[in-house]
Formats: sequence, structure tokens, C-alpha cells
Amino acid sequence: MKDTPPTIEVIYLVAGEKRPVYFASEAGADAALNISADFETRKVNVQNARELRPAASLDRESFALAFHDTNVETFYGVNFQQRLYEQEISELVLEASGGTDVLVFDHTLRSDSAQVRARRNTREPAAIIHNDYTDQSAHQRVVDLLGTRQAQDIFTKRFAIVNVWRSVAGAVRRSPMACCDATTISPEDLVASERRAKDRVGEIELVTWNPSHCWYYYPELASDEALLIKTYDSSTAGVATRTIHTSFDDPFSPENAPPRESIESRLLVFFD
Repeated sequence: MKDTPPTIEVIYLVAGEKRPVYFASEAGADAALNISADFETRKVNVQNARELRPAASLDRESFALAFHDTNVETFYGVNFQQRLYEQEISELVLEASGGTDVLVFDHTLRSDSAQVRARRNTREPAAIIHNDYTDQSAHQRVVDLLGTRQAQDIFTKRFAIVNVWRSVAGAVRRSPMACCDATTISPEDLVASERRAKDRVGEIELVTWNPSHCWYYYPELASDEALLIKTYDSSTAGVATRTIHTSFDDPFSPENAPPRESIESRLLVFFD
């Protein structure tokens, strides 16, 4: 196991008068971030989350590591065993979150290699600090998926959105994911920003610099591990409601390290 790099460079939003707009990329070799806003690069300390005692949890830091040895043989193309994988990650997230039911609603494949993106028709790593949902867009996503009538019933109870992030091609040695301890994030750090995709307009949260942010990552995330990231929680019971996250260039990554290939899956989590 390599030493944790003492500092990394991450990209924060510079707050301005205009509302930022994030244009979701199309998959392929030329996939790239496109956001109408100003950003600044900051150097931050990043700690080895494997050394946390107690281990990070969804309800405290808003991220967690799970051992998860999938039976899926490939995540690409028509041979992707989607139903099998969704059953596996549903069980995983239910156990980690304490929820009573889940709905898997999205899978996104990414790579930091243009060659891999061209061959696999995947997207680029998300290299800007962000959170996937605002309060408004999380609720709207439930409406989009379940319809207004069923959503109104869901809104009377607690619900959450959890991402399952994993490698699909060996240990992650390039462009790993860093997550911020949710207890070090202030509401003022989060800026609701428009997200425009081909089929939907929504919102994400971009993030302004706060020296209190405490960053972690799991070095060399293995194929039998999954990173769980809670991106929204409607609970008002004092648990973490979201965390910010970003990919980053690991300064200790070997020059010949293979490209990162990953999949992130999003799940609605329901509670009684």
C-alpha cells in the first residue's frame, strides 16, 4: 500500500453573481467537463480513510467503504448483467443504510483515458468538487421516477439517495475519488447550480472553498470493494444529509498505472 499523499489539488467554485450551469457531457473520447462558472485550484490535505477508527459511515461522514465481491463478469455493453448487479447493490445499500427498500435508477461508466472512453463509449471523471443533488432536485428525481402521487407518500417519510462507486478494471491507481467528511461542511459552502443534460434539466451543488473541509480517500480501491456515497438524505434527525466529492490526480500514481475505469450506480433508499 502506498503512502497517502500529504496534499492534492482539487477544484472549487468561485462564487459569482450568475447561477452556474453544468452541461452534462456525452459519452466518448471527447467527453469533458463543461461548466459556465469560475473555479480555483486549492491544495488540501487528504487522509487515508482506511485508517479511520471507527470506520466512516453513511450517517456520520456520509460515505463508507464496503467489501463487495460482485458476480458480474463485465459492466460493458449487452453482456452487462444489470439485473444481477442491481440485486447485489440493493442488498449492499440496504444493509449499510438501514433502509427498508431501494430503487436502482442509474448507472454511469467513466474513464480517465480518451482511448477507453472511445472504445467503451463512457464519460470522463467528475473532477470538480460537487454533490449530485440539491433539496429541490432530489425531490424532483423521486417525482420523475415514481410519479406525483407515489412521491407524495414517499415525502411523508425519510428517503435518501446513495451512490455505489467501484472499479470495473482492477484496483484504482489513477483518478481516485476523494470524499469530504460531512461534519466539516457548512450549508454556506454549497451553491445550487443548474444541470443540463440531453433528456433533463435539474440541479447539482457546486462548492466554494472552506479551510475546514476534511478530505479522505481509499487508496487503491480494489475490485472487491465499493465506495458508498450518500448524496441526499431527507432526515432531520441529526444524521449526515450529503457529502461533497471529486476525483483527483494522485501524485503518487505510477506513470504506467492503468487508466481508471469505474461505474457509479444511484439508488433511492426508502425508510419506514
